Amino acid sequence: PFWYKRRKESERFGELDLKNDTDIPEVHQPTDRTPEILRKPLSGLSYRYTKPKYLVYLIQVKCFHEIITIGYRVYHSYDLPWFRTLSKNVKNYKYCIARFCLFTAIRITLHNMRMSFVLYCTGFCMFVLSLVKRHYRLQFYMFAWTHVTLLITVTQSHLVIQNLFEGMIWFLVPISSVICNDIAAYIFGFFFGRTPLIKLSPKKTWEGFIGGFFITVLFGFVFAYFLAQYQYFVCPVEYNSETNQFATECEPSELFQLQKYSIPSLLQALLGRETVTLYPFQMHSIALSTFASLIGPFGGFFASGFKRAFKIKDFADTIPGHGGIMDRFDCQYLMATFVHVYITSFIRGPNPSKLLKQLLVLQPEQQLNVYKALKLHLIEKGLLPPSFSLRG
Repeated sequence: PFWYKRRKESERFGELDLKNDTDIPEVHQPTDRTPEILRKPLSGLSYRYTKPKYLVYLIQVKCFHEIITIGYRVYHSYDLPWFRTLSKNVKNYKYCIARFCLFTAIRITLHNMRMSFVLYCTGFCMFVLSLVKRHYRLQFYMFAWTHVTLLITVTQSHLVIQNLFEGMIWFLVPISSVICNDIAAYIFGFFFGRTPLIKLSPKKTWEGFIGGFFITVLFGFVFAYFLAQYQYFVCPVEYNSETNQFATECEPSELFQLQKYSIPSLLQALLGRETVTLYPFQMHSIALSTFASLIGPFGGFFASGFKRAFKIKDFADTIPGHGGIMDRFDCQYLMATFVHVYITSFIRGPNPSKLLKQLLVLQPEQQLNVYKALKLHLIEKGLLPPSFSLRG
């Protein structure tokens, strides 16, 4: 067969082929048309959430395309079955991801979960049927390559959408902190850089790394104060399953209400005051900015190591002078994971309204059992008088 001859031309398995290839498939340009399946759920969602959400989708698809294209350039000489065809289906992939992210945000129903599983099983079976003798190892390499790429782009983008639905402020502050850190580290490194930071990125210096840290923390603290003043940026997205609509108006939580904090005694004499009025979110912004400046850059170092492994300068040439989209967002994906973990661990608490909706779905007998257990618990805590148990 033809691919055996091509295989014999390469003496080393997995040899890189980075020549310019005019046959590399181009990503289909996404359109502004909303799939019919998304029209009804999106009807009540404000544009301040849909526009950033679509922007995340476009960035996600382009990052996926750039990483997959590298794999195609490296291994295209083996003529792997269906690899070229699957690379051209990015447009359909975009719609699948859009539906996945949206319906996950509103708690995926069992029906949609089944559909997602069926689609994955279909792709899995297609991969098994495409296996070719003497190319097994290479094809499984590409199988792992695709899954890791999906893990990097799809999972992280999903977390970005989750953060966005917690309130615009959880979307803007982390992203802006990473951008600020990149700019500040470059300026400090350009003017004061002397000591190399890491071998993977010889141009990065300790001076830029430290200077970027302090500027980023200060920027995040001030920017958080500005955004926390407006309900527009702090209200989360709530989905009402009964009306099939999104609610984006709210009463700001305590996290976004001014509170007084005591100043340490060592600083009271210096500042001439004992208390300071801040938004609690500003204290959380310090943690976000610290991660963006100390851990976030390692996403860039990881990307640098990846590019060195495949002897390429940039992921693509989408942005002249800057490389590809993935070159600009390598740190953002790591930041998105941290923000989601931070919200889940330290911010998000039990939601009475969501709990009540879940109780209303139960059978009447189950609701009655919950009522009796809750009543007994409140009597034991002393929140209800013992005589209340006699009322049935």
